Amino acid sequence: MTSTIDAPPQAADDHVTGAVTLRAATAVDAVGVHRLITDNLVAGHLLPRPLGEIELHVPRFLVAAAGDRIVGCGELARLSPAVGEVRSLVVDKAHRGAGLGRRLLAALVGDARRRGFPTVCAFTHRARPFVRAGFSIVPHTWVPEKIATDCHRCEWFRRCGQYAVVLNLAPAPAPKAS
Repeated sequence: MTSTIDAPPQAADDHVTGAVTLRAATAVDAVGVHRLITDNLVAGHLLPRPLGEIELHVPRFLVAAAGDRIVGCGELARLSPAVGEVRSLVVDKAHRGAGLGRRLLAALVGDARRRGFPTVCAFTHRARPFVRAGFSIVPHTWVPEKIATDCHRCEWFRRCGQYAVVLNLAPAPAPKAS
């Protein structure tokens, strides 16, 4: 993602802006999602995802489609009842700079709100787009659900160059009446 995050959030429902549609992924999208992630492993600082894993979790993905081609994607995974994680957020190089990453992130955050997660997190090499969307950079240890679920199995565990970012979605407590 090379754009700033300053557009109004979009709903995760199907909608079209220009030639790109954001929509929930379906089983037929798994190969396109896998290809997009694989093609952007280095440039996008993504972790590899086997096709079988994508096929298993495709209902958790939101895709940006230009015609029949997947040009962006992101996943909202449940780490615990209290924490959802944005994973594999990537936009095809030819479609970067037009706010598509911002739209995908806003839609995933909207989905996290609808699903009732009080917190959404991401682990990223590029924290700026997340910070512009309201996330805060935190120590990895502030997201123990991620460490327990994924990090301890990762080859980069304890040597990770990613930022942990979190967004509190829980409503602020009402002020006490005096």
